[in-house]
Amino acid sequence: MKDRVFKQPINKQFEFDETVASVFDDMLGRSIPFYTEVLNLVCELSLKYATKDSTITDLGCSTANTLLAIYKTAKFPLRLVGIDNSEAMCLRARQKVKAYGADIELICGDIMEQNFGTNSVIIANYMFQFIRPPKRVELAKKIFEGLNKGGVCIFSEKIIYENKALNKKMIDLYLSFKKGQGYSDFEISQKREALENVLVPYTENENKEMMMEAGFSEVVSIFKYANFATFLAIK
Repeated sequence: MKDRVFKQPINKQFEFDETVASVFDDMLGRSIPFYTEVLNLVCELSLKYATKDSTITDLGCSTANTLLAIYKTAKFPLRLVGIDNSEAMCLRARQKVKAYGADIELICGDIMEQNFGTNSVIIANYMFQFIRPPKRVELAKKIFEGLNKGGVCIFSEKIIYENKALNKKMIDLYLSFKKGQGYSDFEISQKREALENVLVPYTENENKEMMMEAGFSEVVSIFKYANFATFLAIK
C-alpha cells in the first residue's frame, strides 16, 4: 500500500501502529535515501561475518525485510531472529515470513527486556534513534554482551551534524529527496511534527562513542548519504 498516513492533519505523536505498519514498506523506500542499497549492504556484510549455524538477530525488525533478504541470500544454515515491540509490525512480518516459507523466528516484545542469546551478527537499522538517549548505552552494552568474540553489530541511523550551517544544508537535501518521492510539503511537515521528541538523532561521532563506551573495539562508518549513516561495530 502507498504511504498516505500524513495527508490528513495529525493529533498524536508518531507510533508504529496498524496505520503505519500497513504502509511501512512503501514508507521506508520513499523516506530513506538508498534504502535498498543499504539493505543489500547489511545483508551481504552480515553473511561475511556469520558462520554456519550461528545466529543473526535483527532488533527492531519491523516487517522483516532485512531478515528475509538474508534468508534468501545465505548459502549456509543460519538461525535468524527478529525482535520488535510493535504487534502490528510483527503481524506483517509473520505474514511475509509465512508467504516465503522462511525459517525465521519472530519475537514481539521490548528489546530492553529480551535475552539476545549469542550471535555472530546483531542488526539494528534505524532503531537506536527511537530509544531514549539515557538508555542507548545500556542497550549497546546488551548488544555487545550478545555477540561472540569477533562478532559485529551493523546499525543505521539518521544523523545530525555539529556544524549548524552544514546540518541545515543536509536537511534541505533530505527534504528535496522526499519531495522527489512524491511527498507534499504538508505531509513532510506533518511527519516532522509527529516525530518531534520521538526520533532523536545523534551525530556520527556520538553514535561511534556510544558503541565504544559499550565495549566495542572498533566502530566505522560503512555508508553515508546526507543525514543518514550505516555503521559497523566490531567486538
